[in-house]
Amino acid sequence: MIKGKEAYLKKLTANMYIPSQEVGTKLDGSTPPSVFIGSWNYPKVYAGPMIAPLHGDTIIMDRPESWIPEKKTQEEIIRYRLNLIRGKRSVKVTQLQGRYLDKLRDISLSASSIESEAEFHHAPKGMSFSDEHTPFGPSAPLDRLEICNARWDPNLEKVYYDGDLLAADAVVDLHQKGMPFSSIQKAFSMGTMGTKKRRRLVPTRWSITACDSTLANRLLQKVRDYDPIDCCQVREFSSLNNYYAVLLLPTIWQYEWMEAFLCILGNEELIFSDYEKNGGKKGYSRVGGCYYSCKMAVLEALAREKKQAGAIILREAYSGYVPLGVFNVRENVRNAMQEKALSFEDMKSALWYICGKLQLPLKNFIMQSDLLKEQLKARQTTLSSFS
Repeated sequence: MIKGKEAYLKKLTANMYIPSQEVGTKLDGSTPPSVFIGSWNYPKVYAGPMIAPLHGDTIIMDRPESWIPEKKTQEEIIRYRLNLIRGKRSVKVTQLQGRYLDKLRDISLSASSIESEAEFHHAPKGMSFSDEHTPFGPSAPLDRLEICNARWDPNLEKVYYDGDLLAADAVVDLHQKGMPFSSIQKAFSMGTMGTKKRRRLVPTRWSITACDSTLANRLLQKVRDYDPIDCCQVREFSSLNNYYAVLLLPTIWQYEWMEAFLCILGNEELIFSDYEKNGGKKGYSRVGGCYYSCKMAVLEALAREKKQAGAIILREAYSGYVPLGVFNVRENVRNAMQEKALSFEDMKSALWYICGKLQLPLKNFIMQSDLLKEQLKARQTTLSSFS
């Protein structure tokens, strides 16, 4: 299924053209701070900073956690991202020292924006949209990079100098201290966590899923010890041409993610899904990184509320939707889980409520599902009930 989804999203972005920032071979500006590490040709990858042709505080351009609470529009987010110019240089993932890598590490650990100067081998071109990582603007090989002195975040600095701390423990500790996910992920990507001999550069898209799944696994260990909720609940949220409905069941942990793409390219109505029972997920999800981003967001809220539940999430993406990365899923579901829970006496009543909010008939989701279909069968509710 992941191939089908990947092919669809590639087709969605293939002819997308949004004017991005035009720059020459020299750039004087500020990095939010932001670094990007590609996955092509691994274990030799392209790594480098992303710099805006602006001076001063540019943190908002690479802080996805702020965009939805601050009600940023899709157009504003795209404008932020396409104004970030990516510089790149080929490095081995085991290469963590040297003048260039030291500067990238300073950027990834910085507590604030950093004034920067870059010279490119040629004028940066193109742009990148993905369902995994946030978009960015033109890119080009770097000939020179200079940055002002960086002030490291104290929590990230402590993790960096602890060569005995496992990377997973570092990610969890930073999350518990309230560090933004994006800051944890960038530092993880630059190989600043873990036992000294095992540190590596990690491509950005891989590091996002690694951090999401690490947090989800630890949170699930806590959630399994809590009592299940006492009735069915629905939490919902809409933004950025998406609608999310989180159906929580009074059961032990089980989880299904379903996403529908409706009339974005034409008249298509596509649904992609994946699920897990209480034992957890084995192997990589067939729907990609969004599976882990959503799972983490739900478990984060359940752990905060000291409750356990089964979770079935339905997402619809509508005309005008643009792939902005899995932050879109994580932050929308986080916001949904912060909304007041709507309580229902049974699963059928909860689903009828959700049915009234969806553009696609609910039976289409049920036919695509595994876990939802199983739960309806266990409750002796038929598909025809939602026709």
